[in-house]
Amino acid sequence: MAPRTEPAERQPEKAATSARSLLLTILGEFVLPRRGEVWTGTLVDALGALGIEEKSARQALSRTAAEGLLDSARHGRKVRWNLTPAGDRLLREGTERIYGFMRRSHGWDGRWLVLIAGVPEAQRQLRHRLRTKLTWLGLGSPSPGLWVIPDESKESAVRDVIRELNLEDRAYAWTGSSAGIGDTAKLITAAWDLDAVEKRYLSFIERFHGVTVSSDRAAFANQVQLIQEWRRFPFLDPDLPAELLDHDWPGPRAAAVFHDLRNRWHRRAQDEWDRMDESAAARH
Repeated sequence: MAPRTEPAERQPEKAATSARSLLLTILGEFVLPRRGEVWTGTLVDALGALGIEEKSARQALSRTAAEGLLDSARHGRKVRWNLTPAGDRLLREGTERIYGFMRRSHGWDGRWLVLIAGVPEAQRQLRHRLRTKLTWLGLGSPSPGLWVIPDESKESAVRDVIRELNLEDRAYAWTGSSAGIGDTAKLITAAWDLDAVEKRYLSFIERFHGVTVSSDRAAFANQVQLIQEWRRFPFLDPDLPAELLDHDWPGPRAAAVFHDLRNRWHRRAQDEWDRMDESAAARH
């Protein structure tokens, strides 16, 4: 198959991607490694390279600052943004998860972590926070109030979530091997929508495999879109051990595509970022 050149800024799905989500990806990939500081103009130009209009870019900046992830400081007529401690922590945790996901194979000792956590339907915000945090850790919910994962090493992280949400008096967890009662395959199907995840992996591979770039700007735009799409997988895929999968799982192949392209485009994307930053700094 001949290499394909497909600048990300021309892809139709860019319209469906929120400016704020792209901003977080840019902050994690380009701002975090540079002491967490950046000019407004640099971010506006960077989002512009991805098809985001200036008004939407500035609104995304304002929303992200309102969430406590960014602080601003005026330098004459220009504004420089700094990651707050909360923003720095969020991006570092996300970066570690994104780049560490599926980097190594892991064996399975046959043990599960099981959590029961009851939150009334009336407390929808709390239920949403619990679901978001547990899903990020890879847990699945085969039935209301019940969470499982075949990885007892998540015990400490789950305990932190329960403590953070003040659910100690409504939750109970234990670890152990299966008693051999019931169908494990049906449990997995109920806990995670692996069919949808597999289709997304195959779509990711089809979209990015063989893509080449012809300029630093294209490298920047495509790398952001590559990371933007990949960063969803740690939230969607529980990374189950091979013993619990009944066929060749495409996750490792997708991971290979991601890391190969990110490594190929990294230097050129960083050079384009530096060019945009120098241009923004030089403006009066």
